[in-house]
Formats: sequence, C-alpha cells, structure tokens
Amino acid sequence: MNSELQDMKLVSACLLGIKCAWDGKDRYKNKKVIELLKNEILIPVCPEQLGGLKTPRVFQEIQKGTGDDVLDGRSRVKNKAGEDVTRQFIRGAKEALKIAKQYGIKEFIAKSKSPSCGCDLIYDGSFSDKLIKGDGVTAALFKRNAIKVITENDI
Repeated sequence: MNSELQDMKLVSACLLGIKCAWDGKDRYKNKKVIELLKNEILIPVCPEQLGGLKTPRVFQEIQKGTGDDVLDGRSRVKNKAGEDVTRQFIRGAKEALKIAKQYGIKEFIAKSKSPSCGCDLIYDGSFSDKLIKGDGVTAALFKRNAIKVITENDI
C-alpha cells in the first residue's frame, strides 16, 4: 500500500468549512483540525448528506439510545419536528464506511455531540441540550469496523 494512503483520515466535512451542518453552517472553529491539512490528507465526509438529508435540515437527535442502539434496531433518530430519519442516518453511515474502506482509512476526526459523528458524548434525544455517554450512528459503525474515532476536541 502506498504510504500516502496510510496517512489519510476522514473528517467531518463541517470541521473543514463545508456548510453541511444541520443549520446550513460550518463548524470551522477548531484551528487544530485546519492545521492538520498542512501535513495530512483529510477527506471530508458528511454522513447526514450521504444518507440523503438536505442542508439545512431540522435538528435531530437519537431517541432513548445511542448510535449502537440505532444500528441494532433498538432506537430511532428523529428530528425536532418528530420525523423519523433513522433510515438516512444508517445509509449515510454505511456510505461513509464505504469511503473509509476504499481508502484504507484507520481514523475519523468527528464533530463532537453529533447524532451521526459524535464520539463518547451525544445529546439524549430530549432536545434539551442534555448529554449522555455514547456515540453517534456513524461513529458507532466506524468503531465496529476498527476505525479509530476522535473528536475535534481530542486533537
């Protein structure tokens, strides 16, 4: 395998300035992520868009569970309007995983607290800014496939 490919990482696209977050904005605030571009190849992905959700979109959270629960069929992802977007979240996670596998990616730099990308802490589904331990849908799928997941706060 080419050594350049081993240095590539996936990153939540919003962290690189792509306006794909739920509110149509980016999350281009963490200078450490941007600094990585000087020495590493970062491939931006937005699992929510890959799953077919539009931007902007209604804020969504995992209901009564975590990304693992969604993948195992024990929980759903709903937006604040009550619409079920579970299918799009699972499809987006699987599409992001395809990209990771195609490039031999071993690490994903994820947007913290996101219902798709969040790692270790996500919102609890009550739309009240309460956090619980757990991963988003994409982060959970990546971990199941031996891809290291960190957030922008871990760099």
